[in-house]
Formats: sequence, C-alpha cells, structure tokens
Amino acid sequence: MKALFLMFALFFAMPLAAQDALPPAPYAYRQLDDPAQEAKAQALMESLRCLKCQGQSIADSDAPMAGDMRHQVRLRIASGEAPEHIRAWLIERYGDYVSYAPKISATTWPLFAVPVLLLCIVVMVLLRRLGGRR
Repeated sequence: MKALFLMFALFFAMPLAAQDALPPAPYAYRQLDDPAQEAKAQALMESLRCLKCQGQSIADSDAPMAGDMRHQVRLRIASGEAPEHIRAWLIERYGDYVSYAPKISATTWPLFAVPVLLLCIVVMVLLRRLGGRR
C-alpha cells in the first residue's frame, strides 16, 4: 500500500521537475546608459514577439529566451547598429513570427490575401441573397 501511495505521489510530482529552474538572466534587466539608445532599444523590443510566450513582446516577457533577446538588442544598439538591421537579423534567425509587423513575402502573402478574399466572397453572397428578394 505504501509503495502504491509513493508511486502515486511521484506521478503527480513529475510536472514540478519539468518547470524552468532558471530565472531570467540578470543582465537582461540592465538598461543602456544613453537615454536615446535605450528608447530605440525599448521601441524595438516592444515590436518583437517572445517566441516562448507568443502573446507578449520581449519587453514584457519574463522568459529566459526573451531576456537573452533583450540583451542582444541592447548590445547591438549600443554598438551602433540600426534597429531595422537588428530586426532583420532576428527575423533571419527566428523567422517571420518574431515580428509583430511582418513584411509581405512569398511565405506571408496568404496571411494578407485570404481575409480580403473571404470578405469579397461574403459581400458577393450577401448581394446575391439580398438582390434576389427584390
């Protein structure tokens, strides 16, 4: 009976072992000394999506990966890189999903075209239905 209880307790304790054990890196909270550079970095970080959280920007996320991305953004801004160059580097590294403002490309055009196409179909169906009743 004790063995069954112990096995049952271990089974329910397994998810605790799967939790992230490391907090975000301490350097992720360090801001740049120049307020203009920090403003550029902050604006860029708010326009980039955390890949782990998926609903937050890297500026708002507490995920370790977002902390590393914030650190990289600040390092590159401090070294003089343009925010658009940093955005392009992150998109190249992590894909289009990392940006809240994806550009139209060969892989993303359906995301922009399908809603417009569906709206046109709905309008045509409504016009046909309403036009036939007159």
